[in-house]
Amino acid sequence: MKKILITGCNGQLGRAVNLFYTGRTDLEFINTDVDNLNIADIDTVMELMRKTKPYAIINCAAYTAVDACETNRDLAFKVNTLGARNLAIAAQETKAKLVHISTDYVFDGTKQGAYYETDPTGPASVYGRTKEAAEKLVKELCNRFFILRTAWLYGDGKNFARTMLRIAESSDKVRVVCDQIGTPTSTLELVKGIDSLLFSDNYGLFHATCEGQCSWADFAEKVFALAGKEVAVEAVTTAQYLTDYPQQAARPANSVLENYMFKMTNGFSFAGWEEAIEEYMKTMI
Repeated sequence: MKKILITGCNGQLGRAVNLFYTGRTDLEFINTDVDNLNIADIDTVMELMRKTKPYAIINCAAYTAVDACETNRDLAFKVNTLGARNLAIAAQETKAKLVHISTDYVFDGTKQGAYYETDPTGPASVYGRTKEAAEKLVKELCNRFFILRTAWLYGDGKNFARTMLRIAESSDKVRVVCDQIGTPTSTLELVKGIDSLLFSDNYGLFHATCEGQCSWADFAEKVFALAGKEVAVEAVTTAQYLTDYPQQAARPANSVLENYMFKMTNGFSFAGWEEAIEEYMKTMI
């Protein structure tokens, strides 16, 4: 029986991983979160890894409050960077595979067209810098790694789609940014991508999002349409939005990732973003 250790098991992705593998009698899951595993403590991580000797680690733990990262820099570094470093060291010693989840925020978002895995990074926020540093450490410290960059993730937890539905309960109009583009990605689709790699030796860096692209305003309109909510979406620029709702961290204007390495080396295809959100909304209505 293969043991799979999950960090951040109570987050959107951690929950999705557990749900996806429900019923697999050949797998044993070791679920951890901040309450029972401090990934920033190397001794604690090593103790657990040596005791359990997992086949793989799926690192779903992250400090993703991008504005809070600007002021809580030490915490962001400990969770996002130091935690990834410690897991990479432990994976290397125990010969475990490491699945590390990264982000579109490693790019500054100024490129015209989709980002490829080979494009140079250049994060414009503390969050992005901590995740970029994590990627570098994972590559340096262990041999059996899968780094998956994803974006605009939604699942069982706090996310944009649920925020829009909550707004629809009390308002018939919402302002949403229209000049930031990306690809809404369901946790289910991301887990499918993880599964296609996990039991292989196809190690490396992968972009992992649903196919296609849209703006946040487009995404909001799609959510309302699927939910049957008559809410007017006022499309505004980032500059207009920040006038009323200041933000500390810069958001990438372009978060579109090309899943090139998946297509070239794996053969797995992600669903289109519209198809994925339709499936997700069936669970919400």
